[in-house]
Parts: sequence; structure tokens; C-alpha cells
Amino acid sequence: MKPSLVVLTAVVILLAAVGASHLQAAPAASQASTPFLPTPPVGAPQQLVVYAHIKSITAKGGSFEAKVDPAEYLSGETANRAAIADKVLQPGDTVPNDHYVRDESHKLLVYKVPANAHVTVITAGLHATRIPVSELAQIVAGKNPKHRSLFEAKNPFWIRVASDTALALDQQYSP
Repeated sequence: MKPSLVVLTAVVILLAAVGASHLQAAPAASQASTPFLPTPPVGAPQQLVVYAHIKSITAKGGSFEAKVDPAEYLSGETANRAAIADKVLQPGDTVPNDHYVRDESHKLLVYKVPANAHVTVITAGLHATRIPVSELAQIVAGKNPKHRSLFEAKNPFWIRVASDTALALDQQYSP
């Protein structure tokens, strides 16, 4: 084999290898246009956030159990279209306060709640006030053991869930 042919073959192989590595490293067209999307998970998400009305919280040993009525908290054009589809609005109308809550089934979900879970309720002046789960259980039952100036005890919560356990319960302000 001629030396020039050996060099040419080596250059072609090198270029092919470099080109292949660039092809593998280049993002797909859909990923390039949406750079903030994470890589899709292989299994279920590690955590979810559920919007729900808390129906009860009861002590279970050293922790608690919450029964919640999940709903969909929608905003913007998604809220408008859902409200029109649900016949709550006429076509062309918009939802008040730019949000709409769709709560169709009222079927309850049950979550474990550790005694040290993060809990906030809305108090007078629209402050997020951190309280223990044990106090929230009493508030949900219609009591107010610390005589807090609650904004609205029945307002729903955003509940951060990992598997079957509620890690955080943060009350949503609703006018």
C-alpha cells in the first residue's frame, strides 16, 4: 500500500470518528428548541405536587394520615377553555382572577404525613405561617387551638408528595 493511501485512509477514519462523536453529542431538534426540558424519567417522578382540599387529618401512631379531595388548579387560557367546556362560562368569557378549579370526582386520596412535615397556613395580613401537622389536624377538624387569625381555614393546599407520603402542605390563598 502506498504511503499516501495509508495517510488518506487514516485521515478518513479519524474524520469519521470525530464526526460520529459530534453527531452523538448534538441535541435532538426538539431538545434544542426547548432547552429547559429535563431528560424524561425512566419511571414515575420522584415527587408530585397535588392541589387538594384536606378533608381530614388523623393521628396514626407517631405520624398522621390525611384524606384529601384532589382538584385541578388551572390558569390562563387553559382555565378559560376548561370553564367553557364545563359550561361554567360562555364562549368568549374569561375566568375571574385568572384561575379556575376543576374538581370533578370528589374521590378522596389518602397520604401518610410525617409529624415533622412542612405545613403553612394563610393568616391575617396574608402571611404564610408555619405550623405543626398536629395543629393543622385540629384546624381541619374545625378547631383553632392557638387562636390564630386564619385567613380562611377551608382554603385548599398544595401538597408535595413522594410516593404515598405528604412531605409538605402549603395553603393556597384564594380571594
